[in-house]
Amino acid sequence: MQLPVIAVIVFFAFIILANAVRILKEYERGVIFRLGRLIGAKGPGLILLIPIVDRMVKVDLRVITFDVPSQDVITKDNVSVKVNAVLYFQVLDPNKAIVSVANYFEATSQIAQTTLRSVLGQVELDDLLANREKINAKLQHIIDDQTEPWGIKVSVVEVKNVDLPPEMIRAIARQAEAERERRSKIIHAEGEFQASQKLAEAGKVIAQAPNAMQLRFLQTLVEVSAENNSTLIFPVPIDLLTSLKGYLDRKSGE
Repeated sequence: MQLPVIAVIVFFAFIILANAVRILKEYERGVIFRLGRLIGAKGPGLILLIPIVDRMVKVDLRVITFDVPSQDVITKDNVSVKVNAVLYFQVLDPNKAIVSVANYFEATSQIAQTTLRSVLGQVELDDLLANREKINAKLQHIIDDQTEPWGIKVSVVEVKNVDLPPEMIRAIARQAEAERERRSKIIHAEGEFQASQKLAEAGKVIAQAPNAMQLRFLQTLVEVSAENNSTLIFPVPIDLLTSLKGYLDRKSGE
């Protein structure tokens, strides 16, 4: 046999062997089609294919992070906002992911965008800002139900940013300021109420012990005298004022 013929045979044998052998990583699976019919998913490791007869489609089983583009949403209370989200999903069934849908990544992306607009259009702005966890769980449940026939598992959906129009930001700021002022007034009123209760209790104690008022008066003199001022205070006994008041009452009654 001539050398050129041997070289051609070796060349074609190498091409056939290269097309017949596939090596898949731990996170990869190969969906095999034999003459157009689905054989099944194989891997990881070494995969042997029948040249020309078999065709393999490689599928990645790792979790895919997809950033859902910003969507224009009109909430239930007619507020126009822009909302974007992040989606985590992975292929659980490689056969369904290849056979049931033409492009599982694009299909999951479109489902996520339409579901985001639909769900957020049914909630009010306050709920969107305050109840993120509840909304995220609802989005995850709806999207996962729609992608399950494709062998796709949606594990997490998180609403990332909610962009409000400038006039709505100002309205929320005014509302927050009014709420802080209301709380301040309530706290001040509660403080005044507690202080009045304590004063009433102190008045009852002083009424039961008249000398306590004199002691309090003397304590006040000590506090005033400690300051550097020119004010002179002459203490007048309460009993003297009481006697004077009684004398004046008797005179006025005569």
